[in-house]
Amino acid sequence: MVARSKVDVVLGTFYGDEGKGKIIDYLATNSDLAIRCSGGNNAGHTIEVDGKKFAFHLIPSGILNKGTLAIIGNGVVVDPKVLIEEINNLKENGYSVNNLRISDKAHIILPYHIEMDKLLEENRGANKIGTTARGIGPAYCDKYERSGIRAEDLISDKFEELLTFNINNKNKIFEAYGHEKIDLNKTLNDYKGYAEILKPYITDTITLIHDALDNGKKVLCEGAQASLLDIDFGSYPFVTSSNPSIGGVCTGSGVGAKDIGEVYGVLKAYSSRVGAGPYVTEQDNEVGDLIRELGHEYGTTTKRPRRCGWLDLVALKYVVRLNGLTGLAVNHVDTIGKLDRIKLCVAYNHNGKETTNFSTNSDFLNNSTAVYEEFDGNFGDISNCKTFEELPENAKVYLKRIEEYTGVPVKFIGTGAGRENMIVR
Repeated sequence: MVARSKVDVVLGTFYGDEGKGKIIDYLATNSDLAIRCSGGNNAGHTIEVDGKKFAFHLIPSGILNKGTLAIIGNGVVVDPKVLIEEINNLKENGYSVNNLRISDKAHIILPYHIEMDKLLEENRGANKIGTTARGIGPAYCDKYERSGIRAEDLISDKFEELLTFNINNKNKIFEAYGHEKIDLNKTLNDYKGYAEILKPYITDTITLIHDALDNGKKVLCEGAQASLLDIDFGSYPFVTSSNPSIGGVCTGSGVGAKDIGEVYGVLKAYSSRVGAGPYVTEQDNEVGDLIRELGHEYGTTTKRPRRCGWLDLVALKYVVRLNGLTGLAVNHVDTIGKLDRIKLCVAYNHNGKETTNFSTNSDFLNNSTAVYEEFDGNFGDISNCKTFEELPENAKVYLKRIEEYTGVPVKFIGTGAGRENMIVR
């Protein structure tokens, strides 16, 4: 009898954009299934293969490996138009999408979700949270209000009835705000077309995943966004609308807690954030500008310039505890190594008292300043380093301090932008 296998998980540790796609792509080469389990097309993974960059917003980045079945799990909210664009882009670049599956329980983003997202953000005035206006939050609202439309509904005979009911209700709200109404006939025709294209991919993915585990298959779950954007455990309200922490893996895919194997947390050798919210180690100065340009820190989805700063080990330790991380993947080591001097945040000074305990409370974060340790930079060109031992001493000292502080080994080290620029320990 084949031993039941485990699900290895890749999660973002801070505010997203840590380079999860690169680690996922590597692990997926040895995986039979790659699952995306939360978020929507407000996320983005960029992978560079043979000099060409692929930006994925919905499709698991494991799709690039022919032997890997890429699954969009039930916890994802799917914009069919965006998904079809990604499918077509892959086909145009010579990739088959026969290895794509979509959970029949995944909720569908509709035009009224996107318009509601914009309307809500406009009405926040000075209290904007920096939403991507992709309809993610309103789609999750409908999911929990139990008026959502799932993938299984999209391809069923009751779709027209469900859509008509929802649009009529949403249009009452839009009318009250003087907002343009949603065109029922256009939406119905558009989504019937999407349904025809997506129907072959929609299936019961929960049974598919558990059958794979029962047969000893290698299963990988790739996270979207990151832990400090978690709706429960992030810096609320400046968060996403789902659980991109370890809990969202189970609820967004259907795997059980005992099915979880390795849990890898991905981070950059510095930090970055898109959108509003507290950020203790942000460098809103020449240092932050330099990191942004060296690391090409502009959003995959929004193209917005990211706020940049030093790596925060206080926050990282919190994320280690929250997710039970078993290994770290540190990207952009080559980028931070271009600076003469590097800093690591090892404590907060909160109202005159030093602490190493993190809190997402905004008053706490806004009244805390970082306590730093400094390190020598100037790592030189490390793109050809294939082992930890080949790295320059300054780089090894920096990475060892991260391991020492968090108590978690650094298993992956990003040494450049390419798929091949990575040390695996």
